[in-house]
Amino acid sequence: MINNIPPVTRAIAITIAVGFLAQMIAGQWLTQFFALWPLSNGFMPWQLLTHGLLHMSFLHLFFNGLALVMFGAQLEYTWGSQRFMTFVAVTTIGSGLCWLLVSALLGSGSPAMGTSGTLFGMLLAYGMLFPNQQVMMLIPPIPMKARTLVIVYGILALVFAGSGLQSPVVVIAHLGGMLFAWLLIRYWRGQPPFGRGGKGGGKKPPTLRRVV
Repeated sequence: MINNIPPVTRAIAITIAVGFLAQMIAGQWLTQFFALWPLSNGFMPWQLLTHGLLHMSFLHLFFNGLALVMFGAQLEYTWGSQRFMTFVAVTTIGSGLCWLLVSALLGSGSPAMGTSGTLFGMLLAYGMLFPNQQVMMLIPPIPMKARTLVIVYGILALVFAGSGLQSPVVVIAHLGGMLFAWLLIRYWRGQPPFGRGGKGGGKKPPTLRRVV
């Protein structure tokens, strides 16, 4: 089964699993250097990427890994490995930048870990590329169109932030991943704010390679 997963998706899945094992062995030392810390509390530039390799618990790792295989693999098959790798890097850094901004405004001192911001970006991309594709939620197990799932996740993120069930800083990182995914896809397509679009001009959208 793992041989059917495209190379970049497979490499990320293996890396985050190894990262979690390394956390169990190295503990706080690894977190101190590679988690994403606030600007006033140990931030280093490489943490904008490396925080996505660490996770807070096995369940956190499991659900992120499952979402990665479900959505990331299809995106990689569609775009190709190089473009997908660019997408992962941009959404990881973008969600991290959003997290840094909000953590500075709210005075948060805790680090961020996990690929959740990137995965929210993948979810948005999947909804944009395959809006009518039927997908199944895990909790509750309800089938729905991909674009509906994106809307539901976005609303749930806002509800969790407003209710205090989840930290606003974490929610902004999730939504930041979606924002940078949306901006990157529009850039690739030559759509506003990066191109005029429509009949009047703008660069031609890139041809997407799809594997059916």
